[in-house]
Amino acid sequence: MTLSRRTLVSALPLLAAVRPAGAADAWPSKPIRWVVAYPAGGGSDFLARQLAPALGRALGQTLVIDNRPGAAGIIGSDNAAKSPADGYTLLTGDNGVMVFNSALYKKLPYAPSDFAPVGLMARFPLLLVVNPHAGFSSARQWLEAVKAKPGFYSYASPGIGSPHHLAMELLKERTGSFIVHVPYRGTAFSTQDLIAGMLPMGILDTAAGLPHLRAGKLKALAVLSSRRIAALPDVPTFEELGIKGVEVTAWQGLFVPRGTPEPIITRLSGEVRKALAQPELKARLEDFGLELVPGDPAGLARFVAQETQAWHALIKTRGISAD
Repeated sequence: MTLSRRTLVSALPLLAAVRPAGAADAWPSKPIRWVVAYPAGGGSDFLARQLAPALGRALGQTLVIDNRPGAAGIIGSDNAAKSPADGYTLLTGDNGVMVFNSALYKKLPYAPSDFAPVGLMARFPLLLVVNPHAGFSSARQWLEAVKAKPGFYSYASPGIGSPHHLAMELLKERTGSFIVHVPYRGTAFSTQDLIAGMLPMGILDTAAGLPHLRAGKLKALAVLSSRRIAALPDVPTFEELGIKGVEVTAWQGLFVPRGTPEPIITRLSGEVRKALAQPELKARLEDFGLELVPGDPAGLARFVAQETQAWHALIKTRGISAD
């Protein structure tokens, strides 16, 4: 039976209507690009590169890490937001990209709502660290010292609007202390000056801090978690010291451009959770300082909403801006 050209043309709208479902069923049929909006070698990059091979094996395709650093994650996030919503672009979204930036900048080229959540993956606990020669013996003694001399001490962070910066601002608010912020252009630079004794204290995540803590180059006074962490069992939480509401982590979630078919999101979410449960991968990530907290799309959506409400309020109260 031969179809006329007119019949084919009239059938095109119907074919287009069913194409998304068919495309989702066939997904993935080519390599998938995973955008990391930070430099190679950092914590976000490490997680993506460790997880990508396991996820690729499960999906039957290669996942290609595409590092697009710059402007507090804005460059890479904007690139991912403007990519086709076909399941072939993923984005590592964190506190900065999905929560902080929309309060810190008056204008953003992307919006957090440009993305659909796939699931939470992991988080880096944050630590209050000091140079061993700075004269701080404990978190309690540190607090007494900084409160006795408002504005005398300064602290290092990887940059304005980083989880590390806002964690200290939250800590300052909860303790009524005043410590001068010295922002750097990345964790490597702030860590280098902390070790050199250029600044007495700072907030570091476990990925950046653990090697130097183990080598005795830095000293951890407290962890900004709800409980002590396995890597540093002797380091207390601030809650143990009577300071409530300072639980902060640098978290990592997986996102796709909004409009990506639901079957693709569902499969991606399930495969990520399976991959993170693999014993060898789990051990490797935890040794790096990560806490694995795999979740589903709905859970990540709720989490981002809660984080947004809490942090936007703090950013407004403290008058913090990155513009």
